Amino acid sequence: MTRPFHALIAAVALVPALFGCGPSTAPEPPPISAEALKAVSANPGVPREELARKVDALFGEQDAAESRAVVVMRAGRVIAERYAPGYHENTRFVSWSMAKSITGVMVGMLISDGRLRLDEPAPIPAWQRPGDPRGEITLRQLLQMRSGLRHAEAISPPWQSDEVRMLFLDGRDAMARYAEDQPLQYEPGRKWVYSTATSVILADLAARVLAPAPDPESRRRAVAEYLRTRLFEPVGMHSMLPEFDASGTLIGGSLIHGTARDWARFGEFLRNRGAVAGAQLVPRQWIDFMVTPSPREAQYGAQIWLNRTPTTGKPALFPDKGPRDLFACLGHLGQYVLVSPSRQLVVVRLGKTQEDHLDPLTARLGDLVALFPKST
Repeated sequence: MTRPFHALIAAVALVPALFGCGPSTAPEPPPISAEALKAVSANPGVPREELARKVDALFGEQDAAESRAVVVMRAGRVIAERYAPGYHENTRFVSWSMAKSITGVMVGMLISDGRLRLDEPAPIPAWQRPGDPRGEITLRQLLQMRSGLRHAEAISPPWQSDEVRMLFLDGRDAMARYAEDQPLQYEPGRKWVYSTATSVILADLAARVLAPAPDPESRRRAVAEYLRTRLFEPVGMHSMLPEFDASGTLIGGSLIHGTARDWARFGEFLRNRGAVAGAQLVPRQWIDFMVTPSPREAQYGAQIWLNRTPTTGKPALFPDKGPRDLFACLGHLGQYVLVSPSRQLVVVRLGKTQEDHLDPLTARLGDLVALFPKST
């Protein structure tokens, strides 16, 4: 009797192990915090808890640090909004390179006004001297970052990087002069080179056609008033604070400040192809141009990034996840205004994430966007 009894005990002991060999089930996610759920509206149009978890991950996960503000808009309605401690809906956040997209819209308005021309040589006096090859550079080429001007962005050591020299070192008092003094490195139109200096040239062109006099105060006042009356006030971006250098040039590549809500309003303006409440502030065709790939770089349009597989280098967004129509204003240290017309979606993330840690953050934003189906 002893042997059969021991065999029975062994068989019974194996039962849990046998069940353990079956299909495993995913562990239940931890309960979501009240703070995370509170950040999402009651009826966001997608599963509320799922959206709350995606937003929460942008604040709680180490690879997304340091998020300071997140705003999600769907069809013009804020459905999620959250801030890190010390920040709130009235905090102005620096744009960094998101400013380029505002500069691009301003140039489109000036073209619509007949003050600038897209496919004529850019009216920079220093380039108009006989024999100067820079005289062939067009406004279109400047907007699409293919001017051919020599420029080295974000190189090491940083104090040798052209945008750092222009913003903070020897070019800081006359940024447009620093940018416009650069020689040609490539034939105009032939090569795409991302350049903050190019956006400052565009801002200088705006001041040249708007200001009644060339003195710094006239230039500053004219451009600030144009942006306020033609863009910021009509869109409802009342917090926007643009910076100017000592010569009165808008620092149109990197230094415009605004609240997260106002950056979301700008994204909504772009999603609606330049219209606000039925009023067309800039021709729809101009926004279409801005989000059309540059001939030399598929993931860049005209002062704006596109969710496309890059022609060279690594993706700035998440083309493998889509949506294909998504475009973005992007800024240094992880500033994002993501816009998808097909999803009726605008996502803003503002914060401070070092450049070599942006990939996980961008992936998390892609996961958030993926929650939203294509609108019918």
